[in-house]
Amino acid sequence: MLQHSLISTGVKEPTDINALADEYLQLSYHGLRAKDKPFNAGFKTDFDNGIRKIDIVPQDIGRVLLNLYNNAFYAINEKAKQQPNGYEPTISATTKKEGDKVILTVKDNGNGIPQKVIDKIFQPFFTTKPTGEGTGLGLSLSYDISKHMAVKLG
Repeated sequence: MLQHSLISTGVKEPTDINALADEYLQLSYHGLRAKDKPFNAGFKTDFDNGIRKIDIVPQDIGRVLLNLYNNAFYAINEKAKQQPNGYEPTISATTKKEGDKVILTVKDNGNGIPQKVIDKIFQPFFTTKPTGEGTGLGLSLSYDISKHMAVKLG
């Protein structure tokens, strides 16, 4: 909750967004594996090598990435528990430069977000996870960080 209430005091610095996205993907995956040893998943990356370093607050973008990856790994892990035969849990992360913007996309092949809750996912304290497994702050925090981030490429 404290993280959610704080406004970033981080300093923007030239950052390799591809390396950051890959680092947090690995961190999230190995964090889940540490808690759930039998869990296994594939992940694919397609990073645009034409993206130079961009001025961002790496800690803030790292939080966003970690929240997105953790949610994606949670979703595919839940689906794997329901459909163990033939299902290959996979996450993909891509970056792409479009004009003066960088588009970072995280996808998974989990069950998806039910339409009835899609409008609530960015609300603070909203979660679809069982009690004790989520605070409902991850996507809200990620949304706030993303909304306040304006990155211009040089």
